[in-house]
Amino acid sequence: MRITVLGAAGAAGSRIVSEAVARGHRVTAVVRDPGRFPDLHPAARPRTGDALSPDSIAELSAGQDVLISATRPAPGREGDLAEAARALLAGLSRTGTRLLLLGGAGSLTLPGSPQLTVLDGPGFPADWRPIALACNEQLAVCRAERTVDWAYLSPAAVLEPGVRTGAYRLGTDELIVDAEGNSAISMEDLAVALLDEAERPAHHRTRFTVGY
Repeated sequence: MRITVLGAAGAAGSRIVSEAVARGHRVTAVVRDPGRFPDLHPAARPRTGDALSPDSIAELSAGQDVLISATRPAPGREGDLAEAARALLAGLSRTGTRLLLLGGAGSLTLPGSPQLTVLDGPGFPADWRPIALACNEQLAVCRAERTVDWAYLSPAAVLEPGVRTGAYRLGTDELIVDAEGNSAISMEDLAVALLDEAERPAHHRTRFTVGY
């Protein structure tokens, strides 16, 4: 497959690129600053691009099978997430390329409390609230789209670098927790889940979640 990854030098994006390359895909790794090219996987094709520009998205996605976006805004620019979602969808509407968008967990519901989201649940960190609200708006932008084939991945509550096990559980709108009530997944296994979805599409114009 031909796969473009936005945010390819980031913590999650770099692992997505590595997983895609390891599976033999032709990967275009996109960053905003060419100074980040040395940080990219040597087997990926380096490109610069602007996630806020529909024209840039259309150019980067032309002839590609899937575009995966794993960008994250700088603190104080959380509103860029929704703007980028609009640009992604506008650009991809010109090329027909599928979108896999890595989002946030805040809008997932808590197990046993279907009316209560992670964001509004007990103990949610106050300093995470701006990015969580921005992710909610990002998801709302996607849900209003009826042309592009998109899927929105909400990770587990804790997403950190770790080990690639190749194992994960899938869900839809409810936070996945283990027997002790913990919700986590490594960035490596998140990449596995995203590439599995890219290769065997199962979610269309909907959100899904992964966890252990």
